[in-house]
Amino acid sequence: MTGADEVDGDGRTDEPEGPHDAAGVDPVVPEAAGTDAVADEFADDAEVRAFLREIAGDVRGDSSESKQLSAILYRVSDLYDPDEQTSPEEIYLNVRHIMQIKPQGGIER
Repeated sequence: MTGADEVDGDGRTDEPEGPHDAAGVDPVVPEAAGTDAVADEFADDAEVRAFLREIAGDVRGDSSESKQLSAILYRVSDLYDPDEQTSPEEIYLNVRHIMQIKPQGGIER
């Protein structure tokens, strides 16, 4: 391996960010994705919200993976909470960001 393919001591490559990352664009989530349709799809549902949050509490453990899964489930439960303003796209982007940070060793890098 040489040049841009070399791996740093922290496990990351010297490869520059991709064009989507550099532009702050996610190729999976369209720019026009709005929350109007989401409001119709995910109406207030206390039973679903409570179920997801109960499972989130059950799976939360000491490992970082179980904490991540718990946080994701709790975040998804926000779709069914009328006091939360979120969308599946926002949740996806948030989870994607978390998954990109973990291999880097944390957000402080």
